[in-house]
Amino acid sequence: MSDAPVSFYDQIGGHDTFVRLVEVFYRGVADDPVLRPMYPEEDLGPAAERLRMFLEQYWGGPSTYSERRGHPRLRMRHVAFHVNPEARDRWLAHMRTAVDALDLSELHAATLWDYLDRAAHAMVNTFEPTPDPTTR
Repeated sequence: MSDAPVSFYDQIGGHDTFVRLVEVFYRGVADDPVLRPMYPEEDLGPAAERLRMFLEQYWGGPSTYSERRGHPRLRMRHVAFHVNPEARDRWLAHMRTAVDALDLSELHAATLWDYLDRAAHAMVNTFEPTPDPTTR
């Protein structure tokens, strides 16, 4: 038996849990008029894979994200997108639905949510209103 601490990634179910989290999250994003335009790819699959790999690595799972993409540099990677408080709140609403779908223990859900909430607030890069896509 190992004395090594068990990672949060393993405690909450590992890869399958993060797959489910990201699936539920992007199901909401797919129909969101504010968030969907921030994903330039036709298919949300590549974005879902990047988010899953990032979260898995952050929580103690495989380091695939860094191996494929380098340092996360979250703010730098999001600077090209119009992330205002409305976008943040929509992102958090879809993520809340996804976290709740996991049926985690109260402590695990709160730990995960605390990080996601702080990360979403850190990504805000403008306070300008969301551009109206019909006026472009």
